[in-house]
Amino acid sequence: MITGKDHPKFGAAKNSWLTGTASWTMKAATDWILGIRSDFHGLKIDPCIPKKWDKFRAIRYFRNAIYDIQVQNPEHLSKRIKEVKVDNIKQENNLLPVFKDGKKHDIEVLMG
Repeated sequence: MITGKDHPKFGAAKNSWLTGTASWTMKAATDWILGIRSDFHGLKIDPCIPKKWDKFRAIRYFRNAIYDIQVQNPEHLSKRIKEVKVDNIKQENNLLPVFKDGKKHDIEVLMG
């Protein structure tokens, strides 16, 4: 609720419980839908997306490096990663390394 023009404190908002709603929605979307979330040991990629999505791309700045993440979903799955490549080098899992080098790194994720 925002107070009206006849109130002594015109324009004051009284919904303190709404504070941060947009930022928490963004965090939920990026961390748990796109599945791009920080971990102590690196950047974890674990999408949980609608089956209709063919692909998505996100750029994430993380610990002084730029991660250009492209996720392909040719089998139209909601979850499950088949392969992860960092700068065209196949990774053993979905935890991306911490670079701290100020450079851009190309991340390819194949769901399947």
